[in-house]
Amino acid sequence: MIKGIQLHKKFNDLNVLNGIDISIAEREIVSIVGKSGAGKTTLLQILGTLEKPSSGKVLYDEKNVFDLNENELADFRNKNVGFVFQFHHLLPEFTALENVCIPAFISKISQKIAVEKAEYLLNQMGIADRLDHKPSELSGGEQQRISVARALINDPKVILADEPSGNLDSKSAEKLHELFFKLRELNNQTFVIVTHNNKLANLADKKIIINDGNID
Repeated sequence: MIKGIQLHKKFNDLNVLNGIDISIAEREIVSIVGKSGAGKTTLLQILGTLEKPSSGKVLYDEKNVFDLNENELADFRNKNVGFVFQFHHLLPEFTALENVCIPAFISKISQKIAVEKAEYLLNQMGIADRLDHKPSELSGGEQQRISVARALINDPKVILADEPSGNLDSKSAEKLHELFFKLRELNNQTFVIVTHNNKLANLADKKIIINDGNID
């Protein structure tokens, strides 16, 4: 489903990725691990088209997404890729429901359908009773579940998560990990997760270790 072919990335004179090849199958849960600065987040951002490689290709269903222009790429990303970050990036002035709806509104989905989908997803996350709460009124675990619901609102094929449980206590982290596997079964989605959490990494279908910009 997703292939990275000879991915190189340089920032000025710093080589961050050194010709990485990676293949991710549909419905696969893949963990990416390695020391800080090894290139994990850079690889994730390139796979998610947030960052362009210095050279190499990223194929989704055999099509090189970097052949698209900027507008086409933004549209592709909005419709096909969901992002979950370590820091939830929820907008503080909006409620949980409104935060989840934002990507749907960007995709020009009607307000009625967006709200119905958001309510369904938040119910699926087990926080249906927190729809009208703002981020400051929610726990870290609840905020992260809202960010997962936001990532899912446009029914993306792929969820890319960067240290999703990094700021959670062990109980909340375990619940989040269980949620990823449940969502894979429910929605047939693919997950690529950068993590320092060994338990989550070892549960994945495939574990990729990056060291100094190379896959070990």
